[in-house]
Amino acid sequence: MEGIVYRPAAEADADAIEVLTLVAYFQADGAPGVAHEVIAALRQAGALSLSWVAEHDGYIVGHLAASPVTLSDGGRGWHALGPLAVGPGHRGHGIGGALLRQGMAALSAAGAAGCVVQAEQTSLFRSAGFAPEPGLTLDGAVLLACAFGDRLPPLAEVQLHPLLAGS
Repeated sequence: MEGIVYRPAAEADADAIEVLTLVAYFQADGAPGVAHEVIAALRQAGALSLSWVAEHDGYIVGHLAASPVTLSDGGRGWHALGPLAVGPGHRGHGIGGALLRQGMAALSAAGAAGCVVQAEQTSLFRSAGFAPEPGLTLDGAVLLACAFGDRLPPLAEVQLHPLLAGS
């Protein structure tokens, strides 16, 4: 889709990100999800390591958040990606993939070791370099991971930021 600008989120984007995420995660049963509350709480706690937006004609149409994780082996520099939100009217145009690639590039440039995500192995994450890593788990479940540069994924149990636990 032409005319999309990808950039770090500004403080003035917080309300638009909340509305976008609320709409993007609206449940099939008509109930809102909690992703918008999680992002707001992470922002308030200063626990967002990344907040990246896609803007089209002055409107926020996509958002990617990331927060640092704790590893049982003491490793540092790993981040959990998500929530990733794209407005319903803008899906299918590559915005989610572009947000993912640009957000990961920003984290890598800032010195991050890599990212983990709790998701089914979809083509979106595979195309960004994610793969299941049996030695990298969250509550015993294997995560998808992408190490940056020549780093290898750690062999560790991942602990998400407490605001993400159970979301």
